[in-house]
Amino acid sequence: MVEVREEATYVRHHKKKIAFLFSAMRHFAEELREGGWTVDYVKLDDADNSGSFTGEIEHAIQREAPDKILVTEPGEWRVLEAMKSWQDKFELPVEILPDARFIASHKEFEDWAEGRKQLRMEYFYRDMRRKTGLLMDGDKPEGGEWNYDQENRKPAKGDLDIPTPLEIEPDEITQDVLKLVASRFDNHFGDLEPFWFGVTRDEAEAALDHFIDVGLANFGDYQDAMLEGEKFLYHSLLSFYINAGLLDPLNVCRRVEAAYQNGDAPLNATEGYIRQIIGWREYMRGIYWLKMPDYVDLNFFGNTRDLPDFYWTGETDMACLRAAITQTKEEAYAHHIQRLMVTGNFALIAGIDPKQVHEWYLAVYADAYEWVELPNTLGMSQFGDGGLLGSKPYAASGNYINKMSDHCKGCAYSVSKKTGEGACPFNPLYWHFLDRNRDKLSGNPRMAQMYRTWDRMDDDRKTEYLDSAEKVLESL
Repeated sequence: MVEVREEATYVRHHKKKIAFLFSAMRHFAEELREGGWTVDYVKLDDADNSGSFTGEIEHAIQREAPDKILVTEPGEWRVLEAMKSWQDKFELPVEILPDARFIASHKEFEDWAEGRKQLRMEYFYRDMRRKTGLLMDGDKPEGGEWNYDQENRKPAKGDLDIPTPLEIEPDEITQDVLKLVASRFDNHFGDLEPFWFGVTRDEAEAALDHFIDVGLANFGDYQDAMLEGEKFLYHSLLSFYINAGLLDPLNVCRRVEAAYQNGDAPLNATEGYIRQIIGWREYMRGIYWLKMPDYVDLNFFGNTRDLPDFYWTGETDMACLRAAITQTKEEAYAHHIQRLMVTGNFALIAGIDPKQVHEWYLAVYADAYEWVELPNTLGMSQFGDGGLLGSKPYAASGNYINKMSDHCKGCAYSVSKKTGEGACPFNPLYWHFLDRNRDKLSGNPRMAQMYRTWDRMDDDRKTEYLDSAEKVLESL
């Protein structure tokens, strides 16, 4: 096991993310040793650390003189390509085992995708339900519907009894890692402390228990909601444990299903949660491996604007963006609507280069690995693949944010003001986005109503929107 600088710095990962992974690795190494394994562990600050996977494989070969190299498939294309080079480089057989943390194999997804013009998650998700038997009543979905998303869009009110996540006190191993990260990665994004993540399987299981006890029942209703000053609402905060391998995704889903069967959580919450794991998570991984390495460079709208500085500082007068980015800086976490409909939506309608957006998301979130983050960002959020993954761009004006949050009440901008000084920037940018991309979007049936609305506006009103949007873009 190796801690290498190349993996910690190929994007400038959030300090908390680096600390979480290094501490989880060190704890796992200790568990293995206690179980009787011999662990050859290279720490980041070891004197002869080469800084790369390939360099450390070379050192290990010198130490161990192995007959072959046995490794589990990685979650990123560039690392897989490096692993494939080892056989020739080191003149040793290399066996790459499948990653067992997933339900669908690459072959299963390829077979499902073959011949389809559009790869819609909903149909793949139904196959995963049938395969796992989760929330199934024979060959029918539990409750008669596959998807209860229409019940999961309630705005939250400030009088809700909102739980807090399970916080784990850093032990001696974690404290050592925190000192290392503070010293070696001081120029990286994000706040390192307070650090409260679990770093062992037992701690991750305790976080799962905590979510099922205090969050799951209300997760469905409020999963799309945002509240000023409330970072977590009823979200599980388990994605970084699942994606790092501390929790088994199928076991998590079975635990959530059991809560429904025991009467401890409603169907809309359990179905919505399970869909995130066996639907979106599996589907995103399938898209990634099906479409790489070209996928990362797709740019359907030809967007070239640089990512604004406030994505790294949180210093903006837009309350919703300030809340999402400040929270990201503090916690290495934001929930899916903050990512999709706040930071992602703004980047989309402002015409930000989707590769820069992708690299930002990959860097700043503790659950972000390229296999899951890239399709979510470039495909779903930025529509960079032109609709392979999503049926329409996730573009919206300030009205959506006002509906699903209370951010607009205390914002320096007025969400009810459409153009001019003091207008919510989302409002003119939305129409500017539609106008400049008309040749690419007007044929999309899900966009037709919005283009009809635009066409009914008089020329002066259109000019007001476009001029206001240009002033916002200049200010970036």
